[in-house]
Amino acid sequence: MTRTRTAVSLAALAVAAVALSGCVAKADAAGRSQTLSVTSTDQACTVSGSSATSGTIDFAVKNTGSQVSEFYLLANDGLRIIGEVENIAPGAGRTLTVTAQPGSYYTVCKPGMVGDGVGRATFEVTGDKVQVTGTDAAQQKAAVDQYASFVKNQVEQLVPAADAFAAAYVAGDDAKARALFAKTRAPYERIEPIAESLGDLDPKIDFRELDAEAEGIPWTGFHRIEKDLWVPARSALNSDGQTPAWKGWKPSTPTERRQYADGLVANVKTLNDYVHSAKFAASLEAAGVAGLSNGAIGLLDEVAKSKITGEEDWWSHTDLSDFAANVDGSKMAFSLVEDLAAAKGSAGKALVQRIDKAYSALEARLATYGNPAKGYTPYTKLTVEDKRQLTDLLNSLAEPLSQLTSTVAA
Repeated sequence: MTRTRTAVSLAALAVAAVALSGCVAKADAAGRSQTLSVTSTDQACTVSGSSATSGTIDFAVKNTGSQVSEFYLLANDGLRIIGEVENIAPGAGRTLTVTAQPGSYYTVCKPGMVGDGVGRATFEVTGDKVQVTGTDAAQQKAAVDQYASFVKNQVEQLVPAADAFAAAYVAGDDAKARALFAKTRAPYERIEPIAESLGDLDPKIDFRELDAEAEGIPWTGFHRIEKDLWVPARSALNSDGQTPAWKGWKPSTPTERRQYADGLVANVKTLNDYVHSAKFAASLEAAGVAGLSNGAIGLLDEVAKSKITGEEDWWSHTDLSDFAANVDGSKMAFSLVEDLAAAKGSAGKALVQRIDKAYSALEARLATYGNPAKGYTPYTKLTVEDKRQLTDLLNSLAEPLSQLTSTVAA
């Protein structure tokens, strides 16, 4: 991160509207309820069917494994959470009730409540679109729960990813650590404002060298490790573009590597503890719908202020990975509030269409440089024209997106 970026408050990403259909009271959704059974074990997630008709669906989850588990219904992008039940103890059962619109989804269980989960499978919903009704308060409450689930899911993925990355770094397996660096950071970049709201936690995890120097604090976290993994050439300059990178620089000793790795793992654990706490839930409850639209804007600011300039990942040049993850988080925030905006009349519908089109254009351009699974082109390989086109696409999205908050809050 950079000190010049616009910090997004916790409230800014707090409330998610039920645009994706989400968890709602059964009485609010048309259609007869359908029940499917789910068996969660330590290695598998077995659903009694792979399809259903649009409307209310009950997933009756039984945990027959040895670990506390969770069950998710995910949208077809694998990120957006339609609904989830958590803290299912071994031998216990829980029911997830969702109102599912026609489309493609994924089911997955998460034994141990960390990592990517097991038994991910496609789930198809057919039929007609379901009209969901309910008071604004009820919709907002369901929205808070959905966004909380998204955040927890991302941090739960970050925990084992940070463990593996730190272990490779400590072991001196720099090739493996370099390969894991960008992928490890992606979940953090999608929900980064949550950490930014926690005082010194984000500085400990994600400060650049110059940021730490400006604040007069020890430099730790991802970017401290990054510089060890991509040792700067003698001719390289620091991220201020002026200071020789090797001035006063010494690669970390094995003991120092252990300290930096342990610190990163501990701070990620602190973040995970927080997003599973009552304090986090209360913070989300206290936020408003307008805050979510501001969050979509703020995450684009992250891109504009540091990723598009190549200043975020100064040594690894993996900025496009962070870029894509920030866009993921921004689109998530928008997608969960777009129905509320579209409900504000013809102007709201037109605004949503413009924003949707702009996201699609930006995502299509990013896809020409790679993808999260295989990685992205090093930022130093982009030409001036490449960067100009990305900047133009960002601006084309930022302009209509800046109108979203006033539209939603109208």
